[in-house]
Amino acid sequence: MATSPVRELLVTYLMPEKCYEEIFVNFHMHVPCLKFVLNKISGFWILLDTLLAQLPQLLKILWTGSAAGLSLSSALLQLYAFSCPVVYAMANNFPPFAWGERLFTLAQTAAIIFLILHYRGDTLTGSLFLLAYSGAMFLLGSYAAAAVASVMQATSWAALIASKALQAGTNYCKGHTGQLSALSVFLSWAGSLGVVFVSLQQTGSSFTALSDTLSACLSCVLLVQAICCRSSTTTTEKKTQ
Repeated sequence: MATSPVRELLVTYLMPEKCYEEIFVNFHMHVPCLKFVLNKISGFWILLDTLLAQLPQLLKILWTGSAAGLSLSSALLQLYAFSCPVVYAMANNFPPFAWGERLFTLAQTAAIIFLILHYRGDTLTGSLFLLAYSGAMFLLGSYAAAAVASVMQATSWAALIASKALQAGTNYCKGHTGQLSALSVFLSWAGSLGVVFVSLQQTGSSFTALSDTLSACLSCVLLVQAICCRSSTTTTEKKTQ
């Protein structure tokens, strides 16, 4: 009997064969299996957020030739938040495969900051920033004490939350989202939901769960702002035509 392609796909990437039988053959909502599947989906969204969330934003800035509406302070805090896990991993001698993909995110975020400065007419400042950041990451990764890396790791969530709050505040004050990429915001929101789910399942810290939830809520605010501003812009263009 030929195996269903859907079954092959689900069993290979999403769930064990036993869970497939329970859910799709016996129609039994087996709780451990459902948790396993949700953890898998959450991990997928977190990975997408880590690898690709910044890429649409970077491409949008390059495509439009403008960084209008993007908060420089927000981007800097975001870069710090993304840098902390890398410094922590290097200081504690984690294997490169455990954190190497985050370098891609750091490169994208640093490039976004450079472009914000470049389109504001501060290209030299942007170039000096890239040099200074690269040097700081090398020194921290090579020589930072484990205690310093731990403090940075502990403050990374605060920086990420502040970053989202600053961008949301900038959008509100300006009345538009400028060149903020709705796709980047969506990927960040989806990833933050995945982090909340994993946090609730795997950590016993209510503070961690609360921080993750607040970050997800702010991502949701940014997503709503991006959608609403895009809708209002489209409506205005139709009226003009």
